[in-house]
Amino acid sequence: MTGAPFTTWLEALEQRHLADLTRAEVIRALRALSSCYVERRSRLSSALDGAGKRAAFALYYAPLHYLVVDRIVRGIPEATKDVREIVDVGCGTGAAGAAWGAACDTAPKLHGVDRHPWAVAEATRTYREFGLRGRATVGDAARAPLGRAWGSAAIIAYTVNELPPPAREALLGRVKDAARTGARVLIVEPVARGAAPWWDAWQHALGAREDEWRFPLELPALPRELARGAGLEPRELIARSLFVSREPV
Repeated sequence: MTGAPFTTWLEALEQRHLADLTRAEVIRALRALSSCYVERRSRLSSALDGAGKRAAFALYYAPLHYLVVDRIVRGIPEATKDVREIVDVGCGTGAAGAAWGAACDTAPKLHGVDRHPWAVAEATRTYREFGLRGRATVGDAARAPLGRAWGSAAIIAYTVNELPPPAREALLGRVKDAARTGARVLIVEPVARGAAPWWDAWQHALGAREDEWRFPLELPALPRELARGAGLEPRELIARSLFVSREPV
């Protein structure tokens, strides 16, 4: 499923992000970053402050996001057929969009949108390293230009939960409009429902397919080393998703 492009991408990440940082520094940053995600979600705005946290995100969380989305889209038959373009909303380093694009039976063009300039640069590089056309730009996730046709798709992975309520409602309206005209939409979040009180309302509003996913996890060498050092060591990939795919009306 992952293959040579995934391995090449990881090697490039390692070479780039460990050029000026030691593994011990990245492990310390990963501990701090994990604390932001798990214990202090109100501080997520500072999650990518500093080279250490950025390296930790790129070397650990981005591969996890790729592996999760890769398995989800391959588990939903209509997700990978005849996709011409994918909007990667809140793209981060582009891992989720790249996973969907690489799994498609076509060669879709990707457009990533993220508020963080560093993430945008990483995402553009990620798409290129997977041999995918497209780039990322700085922008507001709630205003991302979603496609409105059967060949269009949008992935919103680990993003909706980080939006303030007004932006979340604005994005929901845009997603509903895109889905109504035939675009496929995939939303991926952690399984903890307490962290996403909006989930049921979105599922109902979109009439979306809802799934919970659990896959055995075999981390590549460097992410595994970082996880062990930070005391994480996950044994499963666990996520939940909403997927909308319908003929336009």
